[in-house]
Amino acid sequence: MQIIRKIPVKQVLTESSRELLRERFEKQTSQLDQECRQLAFEQKKLERKPGMSKQEVEKRFSKEISRRKDQMRWITGQLSQLSILPDHSELETDEVEAILTVEEGDDWKTAVTEQQIIIKDGKVIRAR
Repeated sequence: MQIIRKIPVKQVLTESSRELLRERFEKQTSQLDQECRQLAFEQKKLERKPGMSKQEVEKRFSKEISRRKDQMRWITGQLSQLSILPDHSELETDEVEAILTVEEGDDWKTAVTEQQIIIKDGKVIRAR
């Protein structure tokens, strides 16, 4: 049987990977901030439109804005870890979906918990 599972992707921190990650995180934060501002603008526009329930519009938009702000907080945490952790430390930066094959008799804990991808300077160095 095959199942789809999220696998963590970890970066080994080096001087170059640290700078690339910092740039990527700052770009993502900027993008999410822009999306929040755009959503707030769209929300105000829809609230003024006749026939639209102000509460329903606010509920829908606040959920999306909140989701983006949560992502921004996670990225801020990653940025702080980036500045604290020493070189050659591993920092979880992404998640990918993978198809795993499980058979009768397989150890469930091993099959689903010990999967990860380790990257160093843009190259996969370990995939378990």
